[in-house]
Amino acid sequence: MSRFFDFVESNLGTISSFDKIQWMDIVEILLIAVFVYQFMLWIRNTRAYSLLKGILIVVLFIFIAYFLQMNTILWLVYNAGGYAITAVLIIFQPELRKALEELGHKKIVSSIIPFDSNKNENEGRYSDRTVNEIVRATFEMAEVKTGALIVIEEETVLNEFIRTGIGLDSLISSQLLINIFEHNTPLHDGAVIVRGDRIIAATCYLPLSDNLSLNKNLGTRHRAGVGISEVSDSLTIIVSEETGRVSAARNGKLQVGLTKEELKDILVEEQNKNNQEKQKHKSKLKLWKGLVKNEKKHD
Repeated sequence: MSRFFDFVESNLGTISSFDKIQWMDIVEILLIAVFVYQFMLWIRNTRAYSLLKGILIVVLFIFIAYFLQMNTILWLVYNAGGYAITAVLIIFQPELRKALEELGHKKIVSSIIPFDSNKNENEGRYSDRTVNEIVRATFEMAEVKTGALIVIEEETVLNEFIRTGIGLDSLISSQLLINIFEHNTPLHDGAVIVRGDRIIAATCYLPLSDNLSLNKNLGTRHRAGVGISEVSDSLTIIVSEETGRVSAARNGKLQVGLTKEELKDILVEEQNKNNQEKQKHKSKLKLWKGLVKNEKKHD
């Protein structure tokens, strides 16, 4: 901590030396600005926002103590400064983990170099029949107020949550979904996870969302649906057991009171998005293989 104050003091006089700024310094400033902006956008929607404001107040108080030469407070800061970073990591551990997961979902590296070249083209892609079967089953259950939780896997593999349930690997149908969620049946409790055109597992346990902005009237089923959408790119369909309303959760956001047409539009949108991404991936893979072949010919 003392080194930090020495660094600030030694560089206060050089901040105004703009004549020595090079183009790389401008690039660095822009990168830092983008990082800080994205960080603030992300942290605003988490519980860490209040903690961050508290930390900023403490930092401001330390600077005031430094400029006013409050030696006792500075002595405490110098001796406790070594533990401050560890304390921040512990306090922000859930938020940091979530941020790293979100960074992984952006697929920055795979957009440049397609690693999963051996992946089946049809894996994870669901058909129009599957869309119709899910919509039919959802609203038949909604009419009789049968609670349901259907998770549709996208790019992020959900094996961690599949292992908590009972494996099925069955071709999806509206009758099967209705029978799974029927009251007092062995598989009705928990979530169903769908991959492509197949139901992979039932009775799966999902993480609950700790988003404080969610309606307090929403139950565990809705919080689980939002929770899985926060840690993955999956689409979750929820049927309320109390009201029969149909909801959908994507990217940590919940859409409540969907109609049959709205739910079908959401499913078709996700289906088209998957197809477009796979076509892009296929073209990038062909381009990458072509570049590799050309390099081999030149060698």
